[in-house]
Amino acid sequence: MSDASTPGLSTPDAEPPILPAPRSSARMLELVFPKDLNGHGTAFGGFVLSLMDKAASMAAIRHCQGSVVTARMEAVDFHLPIRRGDAVALEAEVVHTGRTSMRVKVDVYRETLATGQQQLATSGMFVFVAVDEHGKPRPIVRQDGT
Repeated sequence: MSDASTPGLSTPDAEPPILPAPRSSARMLELVFPKDLNGHGTAFGGFVLSLMDKAASMAAIRHCQGSVVTARMEAVDFHLPIRRGDAVALEAEVVHTGRTSMRVKVDVYRETLATGQQQLATSGMFVFVAVDEHGKPRPIVRQDGT
């Protein structure tokens, strides 16, 4: 449905400006503000872990096509500090699927917005469990056949 009589109006059938990540992954971009810093002037570890859990949960929800809960954070490594004013780019991808659980790899990059330069700052592995409407583990059965 388009409105050819009004120049410059976007139409509902127009292509999205940014294509979504594949169905078993997720991407996020956040800015680091003063409230996100620790006493050393770098991003508080809990802030980074929260972003990682959020990105990982989106990938897990997309993958199992339903609700999930975080079961475990494992092997989280902080490689480089993230500072005020940096952007934080996160990439999460489901790397293994069990009967009810998924392992999700998350990489966090600090980005200088002016240049677009990114460096791996933090990485980790998360385990999620697919749950039903009662919060009980459920088998992962994808409707799209993948």
